[in-house]
Amino acid sequence: MMYSAHVKVSQFLSRPCWSSNHLGVMSSRFMLQWRYSSSSPNPKPNVSGKRKMLLILGTGWGSYSVFKTIDKKLYDVMVVSPRNHFLFTPLLASTTVGTLEFRSIIEPVRNAGFRESGHFHLSYATGLDAEKQELFCTSVLNPDLKYSIPYDKLVIGVGALTNTFGVPGVSDYAFFLKEIADARRIRTRILSNFELALQPNNDLAENERLLHVVIVGGGPTGVEFGAELYDFIEQDVARLYRKMQGQVKVTLVESNKILSAFDARLQGYAEKKLKERKGFEMIQSSVVEVTKDMVRLSNGKIIPCGLVVWSTGLAPRPFTASLDFKKNKMGQILTDGYLRVKDDSSGNIFALGDCADIEDMSLPCTAQVAEREGRFLSQFLNSGCDEKTSKPFSFQSLGMLAYIGRYEALTDTPQMKIKGVPSWFLWRSAYLTRLGSWRLRMQVPLDWLKTLLFGRDISRLE
Repeated sequence: MMYSAHVKVSQFLSRPCWSSNHLGVMSSRFMLQWRYSSSSPNPKPNVSGKRKMLLILGTGWGSYSVFKTIDKKLYDVMVVSPRNHFLFTPLLASTTVGTLEFRSIIEPVRNAGFRESGHFHLSYATGLDAEKQELFCTSVLNPDLKYSIPYDKLVIGVGALTNTFGVPGVSDYAFFLKEIADARRIRTRILSNFELALQPNNDLAENERLLHVVIVGGGPTGVEFGAELYDFIEQDVARLYRKMQGQVKVTLVESNKILSAFDARLQGYAEKKLKERKGFEMIQSSVVEVTKDMVRLSNGKIIPCGLVVWSTGLAPRPFTASLDFKKNKMGQILTDGYLRVKDDSSGNIFALGDCADIEDMSLPCTAQVAEREGRFLSQFLNSGCDEKTSKPFSFQSLGMLAYIGRYEALTDTPQMKIKGVPSWFLWRSAYLTRLGSWRLRMQVPLDWLKTLLFGRDISRLE
């Protein structure tokens, strides 16, 4: 089963749960306890002060939720991540064709209330000494800078990578869609291929290859990218690249059924709509090879193409894989019902989101799950990890949303199953209320309005 990093409808009719708590000022005494130099002796965790050191890895849905809701009067909070922003992943596909701008769906972590600049580190987590309670880091900006950070409590929320399943050529030639950098590369490739197809001396076969996009994976990420691409072709290519509109083709490759987690009727509706679209083809097969200019399927069919977008499941990050903790078949760290890592005898290490799974209660890798795990973990930590006053984590899905193009979407909740334009209004409304700040809640509607009135921005910036 392919898991998606998409948000599910977590309280989609309510206001955002983010609070505006600020971090307390770390005492100068503790600040002097450690420096970035790897040669200096490592200090012991803060055990005598009023607040314990809570170290959070990652800035995704789970980690960001912990950071926003933890009681800063109880914990000195420090965040380590190679990404200095929170990304609203459900709208990432919209940035690949210019429906939304990249900065409209990211919130810099430092905007969230850091009073001490040293509370955030733009670094990779590279190792962990659970016995000494030390995390080893390497700077993103200076790979020669390596250092360690002590902690009292550690939250591992580093997410996961896209799974290539060992298919030859995927890592070298396919494009993933998990980060802003991925969306930028896809957008640049799309625009470059359109411009190349207009240049002289290209034959018809080469132009058809350049204008053929293959999407591998029929989950929400693949379907929504295909929907955004179709809107771009129908609304903007027809206006700006008039001669090439009939040559553009999109092929969606899925080994099972698209949107398999959705209600069967909604799934059938989406499949019917996609098949009706000119230049859009769905193939039930699997990919066995990707090269610079083609995709080979398991049935032997070769598809020449200018862009391959790969969205077929998750694989552990190197840091997660390096940890000597009990894991499931997908390489996720196993935890108990309170999100504590199973093999950690201290009880001070927690894991959540895509990099972890609760033993005996496997959950989908979605933003809704990660966010709610983050809020649960904050409450548990705020209680002093008191099991007497805290029940184990429980989860019940509140529903799913997916955009399928042409101002139509799917809404699948326990209370209702909606499709078409009404679902599209709900899709936009739900995501708008879930954006992490008022700045984004103002910026996204402006981008939508700009696209409606003036079309998408097709500037090629690289």
